[in-house]
Amino acid sequence: MARVFIVCGKICCGKSSYAEVLRKTHKAVVLSVDEITLALFGQDAGEKLDEYVARTEEYLYQKSLDILSCGIDVILDWGFWTRKEREYAREFYASRHIEHEFHYIKIDDEEWRRRLQKRNREVLEHRLTAYYVDDGLAAKFKSIFEEPDDSELTR
Repeated sequence: MARVFIVCGKICCGKSSYAEVLRKTHKAVVLSVDEITLALFGQDAGEKLDEYVARTEEYLYQKSLDILSCGIDVILDWGFWTRKEREYAREFYASRHIEHEFHYIKIDDEEWRRRLQKRNREVLEHRLTAYYVDDGLAAKFKSIFEEPDDSELTR
């Protein structure tokens, strides 16, 4: 039976790289909010980004059901920064009797800042398609992020 891998972690902690490893290992489909919103809006979503992200997440939850029904594993690559988001995902799949696993990518603050700087440099040099994370956005994400405890994680 197909299952869902839910990748949790701060922005720019290595979730997408980890999701790619899972994709190859399990022959799974990666569903990424950033991939869709960047393709549609680039860096220009502005104040509507949170709305677009919420709509994209809703769409991807439904799309994941289509993919799972074909017997293909799915990887959700969009952060799950709050306990509420993780509880929603857990309930969404558990209520449908779909196997799901949470994978948390933990990173310390020093490494996180280093990765953000590298990422921003690559975005500005057009070597990476990702969101540029300025100090204000980094502070917003840091204040939103709720580190999962062991009871929430599969791995």
